[in-house]
Amino acid sequence: MPNIKGNAVIGQSGGPTCVINESLVGAILESAKYEEIGHMYGARHGLEGLLTSDLIDLTAETPETLERVARTPSAALGSVRKKATEEDCKELIDVFKAHDIRYFFYIGGNDTAETAHIVDELARGEDYDFRVCHIPKTIDNDLRETDHCPGYGSAARFVALALMGDNLDNAALKGVKIDVIMGRHAGFLTGASALARQAETDGPHLIYLPEVAFDEERFIDDVAACLDDIGRCVIAVSEGISRPDGSPVFTSGEKDSHGNIQLSGTGALGDYLSNLVKDKVSAASRVRADTLGYMQRCFPGIRSEVDAAEARAAGAFAVKSMVEGDLSSGTVCIRRTEFSGRYGSELFMTDLDKVAKYTKEMPAEFISETGNDVTAAFLDYVRPLADDLPVIGRLGQGA
Repeated sequence: MPNIKGNAVIGQSGGPTCVINESLVGAILESAKYEEIGHMYGARHGLEGLLTSDLIDLTAETPETLERVARTPSAALGSVRKKATEEDCKELIDVFKAHDIRYFFYIGGNDTAETAHIVDELARGEDYDFRVCHIPKTIDNDLRETDHCPGYGSAARFVALALMGDNLDNAALKGVKIDVIMGRHAGFLTGASALARQAETDGPHLIYLPEVAFDEERFIDDVAACLDDIGRCVIAVSEGISRPDGSPVFTSGEKDSHGNIQLSGTGALGDYLSNLVKDKVSAASRVRADTLGYMQRCFPGIRSEVDAAEARAAGAFAVKSMVEGDLSSGTVCIRRTEFSGRYGSELFMTDLDKVAKYTKEMPAEFISETGNDVTAAFLDYVRPLADDLPVIGRLGQGA
C-alpha cells in the first residue's frame, strides 16, 4: 500500500488512566519521524473536539513539555463519554477533509474502537485516502484480542497497594473491612487485590468477582468462617457483582451517561454488604466499607513502569504501522512473551471489528473453584504488569 501524505489527529476517550498520556506522547514523538505526517493535531475531549474542530497543534509542544505530560496521569487532551453515531462519523470525514487529515489515532476502550471502525468504513465509502488506528486503554482490562490493556497494570498496582494498606490496618485493629473495586463485567482489577498478600494470613481473605453469581448466604458463611479462623476479614468485591438472575446486588439506581446503572460513583454496594455482615454475622465487629471509585484510575506516584513503557510503545507502534504498514486501519494489541522465565511483550495489529463493541471476562482458570478467590495462574498473569510491590516488615520472625 503506497504511503500517503497529510496531517494527523489524535484523541483520547473514556475513563482516564495513569498512562494514557504515555500513549499520546509516544504517538506524537513517533509522528515527528515521518515526512508523510505534516502536523499532528490533538482533539480536545475526543469526539467532541473533532466534531467542532477544537484542535491544538501538538507538533508545537517542546520535548520537555511532552515528557512531563507523559508522566502525568489523566487525559491531557481531555476525554469524553460521547458514543459516536453514524451521522457523527460522517461529519468527522468532512472535518478531516477540511484539515487534510489522513491519519486518525484514537486512544480508548471498545466503544472508542467502534467509533474508529465506523469512521474507517465511511472513509472507504467516500473514496477518501485515509488511515485510522485504535490505541487500547482501559483499567478494566476487558478488550478482546490483546493479552492485557495499557492502564490496567497501574490500576492493578493501585488496588494491590490499597488492599495491602487495608490489610495492615485490619491486622492492627481487627474487624471486617470491605473494599468495592471497579469492574462492571470483568474481575481483572478486583482480582489484582490478591497481590497484597505476602503472608498466609494476609488479606484480602475473600474476593468476589462479577464472573461468579453472588450468593448472599454463601457470603455470610464465608465471612463467619474467616472470622472463626483468623479473627478478622478483609474483603475485595467487584462493583459489578450480580445475583444469579443477572441483576446487580445493589445500586443507588443512578445511571451514567451511557444509560448504564451507575456503580463506581456511589457507596451503595459497600453500605449494603457491611449492613448485611452486621446483621447476619454475630462475630463481626468494626465492620467498615470503602468504595475505591475513580481514584483507581489516576492516582499519581504509583504507576507501573512496565505499564508506562508498554503504553508509550503502543502509541508509537500505531503511528509506525499506519505510515509504514500495509494496513489502512487496525487496533494495537499486546502479546506476552517470555525469555529465560522473564516477562516480556511485543505489539501486533488486528482488525478493528475484532475489538469494537465487545468485551471479555476473566477466564475460568483465573477463578478459584470456591468462587471467592483467584488462582495462582492469575497471580502469575498479573504480577509482572503491576511491577514490584513493597515488602512488608513483621515482628516476631526470629533471627
